[in-house]
Formats: sequence, C-alpha cells, structure tokens
Amino acid sequence: MHLKRYIPVISLFLLVIGWGSAFAEDFPIVKGEDAKKEVILNLPYAFYNESFGVAVGYTYSRFGYPQKQSAIIATAMAGTRGSAMAFLMGRDIRVLRVNRLFLDPIVSTGYFADNNAYIDGNPDFAGQRAGSNGSDKDNYITGSGTDNFFRLKFKFLLPIGYGRDHLVDAYHIERGLLVSGASGGESLNPLESGKTYLEIRPFYRVQLINGSDFDSKQKTNGLDFLLFWDNRNFLANPSRGNSIQFKVSRDFGWADSSNSWTVLTGEVDQYFSLGRSERFRQRVIAFDVWAAYSPTWDAQPDGITIDNRPPTFAGATLGGLWKMRGYPSGRFTDKAAVYYSAEYRMIPDWNPFNRWARLQHHIGVQWVEIVPFVEIGR
Repeated sequence: MHLKRYIPVISLFLLVIGWGSAFAEDFPIVKGEDAKKEVILNLPYAFYNESFGVAVGYTYSRFGYPQKQSAIIATAMAGTRGSAMAFLMGRDIRVLRVNRLFLDPIVSTGYFADNNAYIDGNPDFAGQRAGSNGSDKDNYITGSGTDNFFRLKFKFLLPIGYGRDHLVDAYHIERGLLVSGASGGESLNPLESGKTYLEIRPFYRVQLINGSDFDSKQKTNGLDFLLFWDNRNFLANPSRGNSIQFKVSRDFGWADSSNSWTVLTGEVDQYFSLGRSERFRQRVIAFDVWAAYSPTWDAQPDGITIDNRPPTFAGATLGGLWKMRGYPSGRFTDKAAVYYSAEYRMIPDWNPFNRWARLQHHIGVQWVEIVPFVEIGR
C-alpha cells in the first residue's frame, strides 16, 4: 500500500488581499432600493501565475446598473505565456418584474497556452489514474486550448427571515466596514434571520486541450439545483453569521455533452468576530466545510476507466483558487472529496493606498486584509 493515499493533503499560506472602490464612501448604500448613485470602477492591474506568466488586465464594474439593486463587472487579461481570458458577470438583475426573482449571469471565454491538466494520457503513468488522491504530482498532460463557459443563475428569495421584508440588501458602510443594515447573523433560525434562496442554474462549458500527441475534449451542459441560506451579516466582508448550501448538479447527457453525470455537494461556513484591537479595525475567524459526492461515478475493472463521471472541473475537485490553494487547479478529482479551512482575517488601521491621494481617488481601496489560513482536504 502506498502511504501517500492515507495522508490528508495539508497546506498553510499567507494571503494578502485588497478591496476596491465598489464600496467607496461616496456610495453609503451599497445595494438597495434607495440607491441613487452608480459606482463605477475602472482599474488596471497586473499579476503573475503559472498559467499566464506576467500578465496585465483591466476590470470595469458598475453598481446600480442596469437596475438600482444590480451590478455588473467585466474583466479581460493577457499574459506573456500566450494565455488570455475575458469574463462578464451580472448580479441581482430582477427578472420579468417578479420582485423575488433575480438573475446572476456569468460568461467566460479564454485561451490557455502550455497548461498542465491532471487528466489521463501521460504515458509515464499508464497504470495510474490522474488526479486521484494518491496520484503522482507529475501525472498530468501539457497542452494548449480553449475554455468557454456560461451559467445563468435564477434565484428566488423566499419570504422568510430577513428576506421577508427586505428584497435587496442596503448596507451602510464606513471605510469598507459595515455600520448598519446587517442582512443576517442575528439568529440560527432561517425563519428569523438571513435570506433563503431556491436556485436553478443552467450551465454549459467546453474545455479543449491539444498536445503534441493527444487531444482532450470535455463538454458538459445541464442544471444545478440549490437551496442556499445566506445568514452572513455583510456579503462582501462578513464578520459574523453563517451560510449553508446544498446543491445537486445534473448533466442529462443531452446535445453535445460528453456523458451524463450527477454530483451532490454541501457547504457550511461560519464567522466569529473578535472585535477591534490596538492595530486592527476588524478581526474575524472564518471556518468552512465542503463535501462532494458523485453517485453516478462507475469505476471499471481496469481501475482507470470511469463511466458517467463529471468533468474534472465540475465534480469532487480540489486545487486552485478556492479549495486547496497551494495546489494547481484541478490537481485532485475523484468520486468524493472533503475539505476544511480556517482563516484569521485581519483588517489593519493602516492603508498604504492613502499615501497616494491621486491614485486613491481613482481606485478607492477602502481596506486591505491580511489572511493567514490553513486547509485540509482529501
């Protein structure tokens, strides 16, 4: 037996993040029926990662557009390795004048050059399934290709808790921190606190990877069905409360889908405020637990071939920006996965952007946040 199969994957990092002018002080009501003024963010940025190399990008967002309670954000980026990507997202767009029905659309298109994908095909690991918990870190294939994706999230706000009398949130903030208008965190009873949504999300994604001696294609389309209780006090930067989500994802094998599959996921997060300190305006401990399971996953006798499995980006997957951040995107994928994280979120009084008044006038960074965190997953 390989000992590696029985050791949980553990990572520990320090993350420093900033928040832009989406919540600038001249827009005290972040979202709400009384919002009179649009906030516009035009911001160039630069970064480095494995996929893009040295990259530059630009983001544009408008809050209070196309409706008072809604927002849009668009970004495009390109890097020295030849990769490029564009992304458009909308939030809280009211549908068909139905007060409680909102739409969050997402559209993304990209070309990625010489990327590593943890899928089968590497001849050096013919007897091992790529991405499994005990798989070798070098069991991947390298190629270039496209990744195109869209999702339409229709969410219906149930008339319970905070959502009984508040269809949209109206947050009053100061220097990026909530002053009043908390939308949750008052109780652990969804009938009294937070907002509960029933959601249906049609999705489509096609990922093509071309290498020197292989071609890989993953196509999927289907529906997500969700029950989501958002009991956080401030969506953008919660200091107390929790959220719970249950999701069923189903690809029926229709149209040009690669195959049919089902994935069940659940997630719980919890936030505890530690208050102010001498140097920090806000301190929060955040916990997250997530699990996923694919009941359609059907392993064949060879141990490599899997029928009715979700694509590597859609199922029980760890690695990348959101879960197991110390590993490449899609590093682990299997029939089931479990993930735990803990974060210590600290917002100091110090804001380095205030030293450059002209720059701050354009980008309006209201806070910086230092977040040491630990993750465990399998």
